Amino acid sequence: MRIDAYTHFIPETFFAKLVDSGAPDIGMRMRNLPAIHDLEVRKQIVEKFDDYAQILSYPMPPVETLGKGVQIEEYAKAINDGFADICAKHTRHFPGWVAEAPIGAPGAGVKECERAIKNGALGVQIHTNIAGKPLDLPEFAPFWECMNKLGKPIWLHPARAANFSDYLSEQKSKYEIWWAFGWSYETAAAMARLVFSGIMDKYPNLKIITHHFGGIVPMLEGRIGPGWDQIGARTSDEDLGAVAKGLKKRPLDYFKHNFYADTATFTAEGAMHLGFDFFDLDKIVFASDCPFDPEQGTMYTRETLRILEGIDMPKADKEKIWHGNLERITGVKFKS
Repeated sequence: MRIDAYTHFIPETFFAKLVDSGAPDIGMRMRNLPAIHDLEVRKQIVEKFDDYAQILSYPMPPVETLGKGVQIEEYAKAINDGFADICAKHTRHFPGWVAEAPIGAPGAGVKECERAIKNGALGVQIHTNIAGKPLDLPEFAPFWECMNKLGKPIWLHPARAANFSDYLSEQKSKYEIWWAFGWSYETAAAMARLVFSGIMDKYPNLKIITHHFGGIVPMLEGRIGPGWDQIGARTSDEDLGAVAKGLKKRPLDYFKHNFYADTATFTAEGAMHLGFDFFDLDKIVFASDCPFDPEQGTMYTRETLRILEGIDMPKADKEKIWHGNLERITGVKFKS
């Protein structure tokens, strides 16, 4: 069975709230993509592929951008209850779901994370920044402590919008650069903050699945490796050498061996092979990023399956990618 570990859907009960939220750009796209909220349309996509099923997770925008305080938690709860209901009724198509973690809510969303996982969630999803805040702020420490204790995986989704300008002289990012390049950078930046802040050392039981095969990380192995082995050599106003000495291993080792990654590369075969060369095989899960493609749900899935089928590796290793690794880190056995 091929279990697509990172696909996006919005339960109908929450979709109306999102449409009414006034969220720009991303919200517009959601309204024009039936497969993101229409369950029957989505089931038809799944049925086009043999021995295939999808894990559901919420897409964009982050709930922290839609509300404040307790309202963030209420939004996450509505999403999570919607997923639980869908997967209970349509197990063949959707054998599991990922809870939306309201990490920006009071208490870093711990209460809802625990409730959702108790209610059947495979793990939780957070974004690479929380309404513009980095993940290593002390206010989010309860979340990391909770997930380290629970041992369930964290799906890490990039978050960046047009208000993240590309140049200091401009107010917004043009030509959707914020998405095409920005999301891959966001993933790498969030990983770096988790490494250098010491979070990966303090909470060694964290299982973080980076979306889009770790973004730009595999391509920058040289900079992350021998480049960051010299951290501090370029900085005069603070002692970054002390930061490096406080880590238990070299920066590159965290990126290569502590993080998980999925195979969603938007049909790019070169990126797929680069990701396999960088990350440990036991930390790679199959994912397509359905339904965000020009064919509204089938292209990314079809091409990801084609590329993976064409990679020469032992059958046992291929089974790890299809479902084995995901089963191991979630503790759930998926039926064929």
